[in-house]
Amino acid sequence: MEKLELLQKMIDECSNIVFFGGAGVSTESGIKDFRSPDGLYNAKTKYSAEYMLSREFLENHPEEFYEFYRSSMNSLGAKPNITHKYLKKLEDKGKLQAIITQNIDGLHTKAGNKKVYEIHGTIYQNHCLKCHKFYSAEYLFDKSNSYKCACGGLIKPDVVLYGEALPDCFEEAIDLITKAEMLIVAGTSLTVEPASSLVRLFNGKYLVILNKTVTSYDNLANLVIHDSLSNIFNKLS
Repeated sequence: MEKLELLQKMIDECSNIVFFGGAGVSTESGIKDFRSPDGLYNAKTKYSAEYMLSREFLENHPEEFYEFYRSSMNSLGAKPNITHKYLKKLEDKGKLQAIITQNIDGLHTKAGNKKVYEIHGTIYQNHCLKCHKFYSAEYLFDKSNSYKCACGGLIKPDVVLYGEALPDCFEEAIDLITKAEMLIVAGTSLTVEPASSLVRLFNGKYLVILNKTVTSYDNLANLVIHDSLSNIFNKLS
C-alpha cells in the first residue's frame, strides 16, 4: 500500500486524532521557519536569533528586540494554507480532537479551528508588564507606536521567549496526547524541548510523522512521509 493510502486508511479508522505541528506547517503561507538554511536562525545578525528572542534581550535591549520582532514575526497578512484548511475539515468531521502548535501566527484559528493549543503563545495577545493593559497585534506591529505602555511599562508579546516557562495549556497538551488514538506530527524537526518530548508520551495506535527532512523520532513512528505538507494534504479526503 502506498504511504498516502496508508495515511488515509489510518485517518479513516480513528476518531480521536491529535495534530502536533511546527514551523513547517506555516511556511507555505509565506512565514519563515527557524532552522532551515534560509530560516531565521541562520540569518546574519549582530546577535543570535535565539538571544534576540529571549526574555533577557527584551528587558535589556527593548528597542533592538522590537526591531527584530516587528521585522521577523509579523504574520498579520498571512493566510491559512492547505494544511490549516484540511485540519478544519477534519475537526468538522469530529475526528480531530485538538491541534497542538508551536507556531505563534494564529493561522489555525484563522482557518476556523476551535480546539487549538498554542504552546509557544501567540502574537495576538500582548500585555504591559507593569499594569497588564492589553494591546492588539496590529498596534504592536505598527512601528509608529511605542513598545511602552502609557503607564511607562514595557509591552510584552504573549509569546514564549527563551528563558520563560511554557503556558498552562502545555499540561492540557500532555493530557490530550496521552489519550489520543492517533498522533500526527507535521512540519517540525522535533529538536526543541520540551515540546518535542510530547511525542514520547504518545502510546496510542498510530504515530505519524510528516516532515521534509528526517527527525530523530522517525524510528518510533508507524508511518513516516518525507514530503511537503501541501503535497500530502492535497491528496487526502
